[in-house]
Amino acid sequence: MKKIVQNRGWIIAGTIAIFTFSILLTIFFSNSVTVKVAELNVRSGPAISYSVKGTVKKGSHLQVIKRQNNWLKVIANHRQVGWVASWLVNDTQITNPHKIAEATIVIDPGHGGADTGALSNTGKQEQTYTLKIAQKVANRLKAIGARVIMTRNSNSTVSLNKRPDIAEANHADAFISFHLDSSDDPNSASGVTSYYYHPGRSKQIATAINDQFRSTLPLPNRGVQFGDFLVIRDTNVPSVLLETGYINSDSNFSEIKSPSYQNQVADSVTKGLTNYFAKQA
Repeated sequence: MKKIVQNRGWIIAGTIAIFTFSILLTIFFSNSVTVKVAELNVRSGPAISYSVKGTVKKGSHLQVIKRQNNWLKVIANHRQVGWVASWLVNDTQITNPHKIAEATIVIDPGHGGADTGALSNTGKQEQTYTLKIAQKVANRLKAIGARVIMTRNSNSTVSLNKRPDIAEANHADAFISFHLDSSDDPNSASGVTSYYYHPGRSKQIATAINDQFRSTLPLPNRGVQFGDFLVIRDTNVPSVLLETGYINSDSNFSEIKSPSYQNQVADSVTKGLTNYFAKQA
């Protein structure tokens, strides 16, 4: 009888041990990820601004111990603790990611909804073309791995105050607002302008993008200028506002409404941002 009780005790203890082990395995695997991108930086903190501690290769298994701001705190190579960009871990399309792939970029198509923006000489609305250009930029940035957030994806109203708030809430590394200029007298002005409010990184982004505009776009380049605009003023995120042509200039508008020109703008912004992030420490 005593032996039967002992055996039952061992059976119960074994069952508990197996059950506990299975729970631990479930917890372990539910909090682990396998790297699918070719190579991934492991940083000292949850942002692109933190230093790189090392890298992990495709196929590496990472144990996740914390999640913050769309970054994962992981144990890599069985010993190294650091942070990786969550959106890159499972990206099978990016073979050799540029540094910009670790960036969060908020794209802001100016105006929208009840706010039509400026009008062309034929009554076309600014909001239509800022959205077209912004969507092309977003698609290019996503294709190279960046985490992209749009302030609007349709003809919807978004308040001016909410736009920089979206950038702040998502801990963005850059905020890019797209607009079309308008002059008091039709056909009296022409060109593209890159505005910043805060010196430092905002001005660096404006300059990097404007350098590409200068060498690529067919419209006159009006340079990098200081601009006191709410969406780039009331934020701590590096921010620029791009005026990509005069909508009430017939010659400018013929370019603005052209998909070819929109693609040129999108390519220039993407290359400018790529160059900017490549130079960051």
